[in-house]
Amino acid sequence: MSGHDNRSPEAELGLLDATMIGMGAMIGAGIFVLTGLAAEIAGPAALLVFVLNGVVTAFTGLSYAELASAIPKSGGGYAFVREIFDDLPSFLMGWMLWFAYMIAGALYALGFAPNFLELLHVYELVPPPEQIGSIAVPVVDAGVSAGFGLAFGAVLLLVALNAASTAASGSVETIFTATKVSILVVFVAFGATSPMFSGAEFQPLFSAGSGPSAVLPAMGLTFIAFEGYDLITTVTEEVENPRQNIPKAIFASLAVTILVYVTVVTVAIGTLGAQGLAEAGEAGIAEAATEFMPTGLPIIQNGGALIVFGAVFSTLTALNAVVIASSRVAFSMGREGQLLPRFGQLHHRYGTPFVAILASGVVMLGSVVLPTQSAGNMSSLFFLLSFIVVNGAVIKLRRERPSMNRPYEVPYYPIPPLMGIGLNLLLTVVLVVFLVRTDPMALVLSVGWMLLGGVAYVALDRVRAMQGADTEPTSTTMTSQERD
Repeated sequence: MSGHDNRSPEAELGLLDATMIGMGAMIGAGIFVLTGLAAEIAGPAALLVFVLNGVVTAFTGLSYAELASAIPKSGGGYAFVREIFDDLPSFLMGWMLWFAYMIAGALYALGFAPNFLELLHVYELVPPPEQIGSIAVPVVDAGVSAGFGLAFGAVLLLVALNAASTAASGSVETIFTATKVSILVVFVAFGATSPMFSGAEFQPLFSAGSGPSAVLPAMGLTFIAFEGYDLITTVTEEVENPRQNIPKAIFASLAVTILVYVTVVTVAIGTLGAQGLAEAGEAGIAEAATEFMPTGLPIIQNGGALIVFGAVFSTLTALNAVVIASSRVAFSMGREGQLLPRFGQLHHRYGTPFVAILASGVVMLGSVVLPTQSAGNMSSLFFLLSFIVVNGAVIKLRRERPSMNRPYEVPYYPIPPLMGIGLNLLLTVVLVVFLVRTDPMALVLSVGWMLLGGVAYVALDRVRAMQGADTEPTSTTMTSQERD
């Protein structure tokens, strides 16, 4: 009996689960580590940076909502582009998104490791992370760093969970995301009522060393923190009543995330000040929490420990979300014949895209050898490019199929998708210019991945042609493309 079949995925996720997948990816480690870096670039205007990124993100969110209601297929941006564009553009879109999600997964796993070690150190279970040596690997007589071992283990654990059950992985995402949002609510509550909080910290909004021109680079740096609502559309067929629930989940996850970000950044600047937040860098939120939160809290010893605890949950939920998303893109591509057919089949027992999940996990594990900064820049670049294409897909679909069933339509069309294209294109140019000066390796690797995709596309096309030539004379069975 074959281990896989061609069933459609079962709808096991509700509106809350779908919303938490988006929030789990967006409210990741970014809010903990990027706030201080944004303040270093833009000063008190870091608050404006997060607000404007929320606006930019919302334009593309509207496009995702309309496409998801009109094309209720798993695979996210790839599924939409596949429906609207020709073979090569849709393949490149899927190839790009698949890699972006997998790289993001490697980054989240590597971010989880030091935070988890720091959490263990807070409770005096291990020495400080920088003092922990290598872990011996049996059989091969070698050692790996504790951080790498934890990152590897986190990916393996969540890949196994996703391979075994979609419902279980969705429930874990819901629980973990609710936990970290609760932690940030506690942070905001203590900070906003602290004697340290002062509106004077926002005056002037643009300091002498960081004028309005600093806002745009800071937006490019922090944009990755708003990537995640699109993950909801990768599991469309696994969500109940997707035409209605997917748009609702997109809007709910965006609204809550923007609200959380703005309040957290407001409290951090209002208590530490932009300069203090900038000096703390990636530990800015933890530093702020340590300053104004009381000590001797139940279970959690102090504010800094609470934030480390939140960061552990944040990286795990973000990692779980991209394991889900990357595998569904690969599953959708396999089902459409743009990856090997095995990718597009469900496991006969678990009902999950088993091969797609395992393949995504393998590439995710291999991606940890990439330089962290380069991998992050590549992921941001691919997401920005994919958002441009998705906004273009809304316009193309409206023109070619005006009478198509769309339970949700973008208001004031075509202004939002055109704004989405223009703003994402602007951020893409800013990022590319930044990479030319600071990280050319990311550009080289990005081009290399797309060239590899071109080779894979040609090879798969030849395989399909050879299989068609072998079966055509003796079989009257229609191909999947003919059935479509």
